[in-house]
Amino acid sequence: MLKTIKTPLTVLTILAILCVSVFTIVISIKEHENLYRESVTKDLDGLSENLSNDLVTLIANETSDFELLTVLLRLDRYANVKYAGVYAEQGTKLTSYIGNAQGDLGGWEKLTLTQLRDKYPLGMSIDKANLIAFKVIGDKRLPQGYLLIVNDLDKPLSISKRNMLVNILPLVLIAVFVSLLLTYLLLNKLLKPLIQLSHFANSVRKTKDYSLRPESKGYFEIAKLTANIEAMMDTTSEQLEKNKEYTRQLLDQQKAMERLANFDSLTGLPNRQFFVETLRVELARAKREKSDVALLFFDLDGFKNINDSFGHEVGDKLLVQVGQKVRGYLRDGDVISRLGGDEFLVLLHNNPDQYVLANIADRIINGLKDSFEIDEWKLSVGASIGIARASESNFNLSEFISNADLAMYRSKLEGRGKYTVFVGSMMEDAKRKMQIAGAIEDAIRNNHFKVYYQPKVNADGHTMGYEALIRWIDEDLGFVSPAEFIPIAEQSGKISAITSWVMTRVFTELPDFVKENPNIKVSMNLSAIDIKNKSLFTEIQTKMSQYQVAAENIEFEVTESAYLENFEQANQVFSNLQKMGCTIALDDFGTGYSSLAYLTQISLDTLKIDKQFVDNLGHSDSSTLITSAIIDMANRLELQICAEGVETREQADFLISQGCQQLQGYFFGRPAPLEDVLSKYN
Repeated sequence: MLKTIKTPLTVLTILAILCVSVFTIVISIKEHENLYRESVTKDLDGLSENLSNDLVTLIANETSDFELLTVLLRLDRYANVKYAGVYAEQGTKLTSYIGNAQGDLGGWEKLTLTQLRDKYPLGMSIDKANLIAFKVIGDKRLPQGYLLIVNDLDKPLSISKRNMLVNILPLVLIAVFVSLLLTYLLLNKLLKPLIQLSHFANSVRKTKDYSLRPESKGYFEIAKLTANIEAMMDTTSEQLEKNKEYTRQLLDQQKAMERLANFDSLTGLPNRQFFVETLRVELARAKREKSDVALLFFDLDGFKNINDSFGHEVGDKLLVQVGQKVRGYLRDGDVISRLGGDEFLVLLHNNPDQYVLANIADRIINGLKDSFEIDEWKLSVGASIGIARASESNFNLSEFISNADLAMYRSKLEGRGKYTVFVGSMMEDAKRKMQIAGAIEDAIRNNHFKVYYQPKVNADGHTMGYEALIRWIDEDLGFVSPAEFIPIAEQSGKISAITSWVMTRVFTELPDFVKENPNIKVSMNLSAIDIKNKSLFTEIQTKMSQYQVAAENIEFEVTESAYLENFEQANQVFSNLQKMGCTIALDDFGTGYSSLAYLTQISLDTLKIDKQFVDNLGHSDSSTLITSAIIDMANRLELQICAEGVETREQADFLISQGCQQLQGYFFGRPAPLEDVLSKYN
């Protein structure tokens, strides 16, 4: 049997080597043909170009045919030239040459110039077995004649291929022989273990001794076959062990599935499902025993910026470290769970008193202020915590978690990095937010919003512009401050509709300002969400065209944080607006970012000094110094500077003395509706 296997393997290997060798020779011949044609074409192209250049003067001087023929006789040195001819521009054949190449001329000497032009393009071409050089003598725009050279291509190519075969065939035969010899030796070596394995199987069959093992392992599939034979011989003794291993694996899988079902795969903390079930049991027990349960709800301040700046992998590692760190601040028996994203819940057992709750919350907040080292980065986050008790929600599970959530958001609204204990009034605040969110759309539709205008003055006290500010007085809700409804509109996805409404109202009322002062400039605020809106620029452009608004009268304001949060998109939008003629102001400058490098990269016309710096002028040396530095920097960058919140003459005088060009605040005028503003012009 082995001889039968060995023979076809040897034959197949020989055939494969021969096929590869033949294929290689064929490819080599083809490549040789291509290289030969390229070489001959380049040589003939250069030769014909030289001859045509030498013929220019002879034809121009109308020399004899003999002198022309003398030039063509240079072709005697080239064995493959069949025919050459020189033709006048009028079509007359001036002279011809019969070359050294043997064979039929093919009627070349009978072709007229007209026939040559019709049949062959100028330059180099191939016609059957011939290489044709058909060149203009003289300038192509004013030809003095034409040169035709016909070179035999087929016969020299055949000779060249034959010579190549004579040179490489012995080497190929030697290589084939060596390959066959090596293949034969290799097959012998590879198949030897198989022969030994056959003998071993025969021995086992005769002796029934399953403790025997093959001496040679072999290679590749033979090694695998040897291993399989060993495995079969071990089947009886190993079967019980395999069953035990299988049972252990099933138990491990069951534990893993339970862990996946109850624990967060990233942090290893209890997940939402497990925590909720645990909390449900604790609420039932506390209600039955007339006790109470405390819950902490916290999320990470600044986590989104870390995710955006360093990537989700770094963010995930940060969450793992946060979970480990917070777990160290808790008591035995307390349960921490990752709710999702960067939100965490902590169940505090044994109904801790207010002191214990405050102590644990402070430890978490202060502990998370320390830097985390992740992938050679030092990262800082904070925590905002909400605390709730089950009794406040009548032991209702969803309301209990919601109360802690509301308290946590109150911590965020009041400055982050703190904790807040839930009280009943927060529920009223939440209801009011829901009412406001539901009423915004109706307010837009029915024009319940109003636009008030606050003046901006120059150093001489003359009004040079206004800032458009939205106001809302609702029949049911009363006066709703922009500080209250703008964040709600952003969260509910309605801020873009409000921005669109304000633009429409300002563009409608702008002609009344322009009539009184053609150079007036009215500014409007854009939010971070507006900047993300890909259709923002198109909408502004459309509305300005619809209401025939001059771009020079319009300014758009955006806060520093909103600009930098959407840096590239904001730059593109504001650059396009500036090209139209609008100006751009950066609001709340200096309150959010410590780096000033971005000022050299943004599209900007005006910096607005935040009110918190103006309020402290004369009271805080650092605020006074910072304000002066901002004004000086803006002037050096050739930017306009506008100070907000000016409420006293002392503040105004100081700002003007430092070079501030625009002032805005209650000292110069409060926001007022259009009719009140226009009445001042009358």
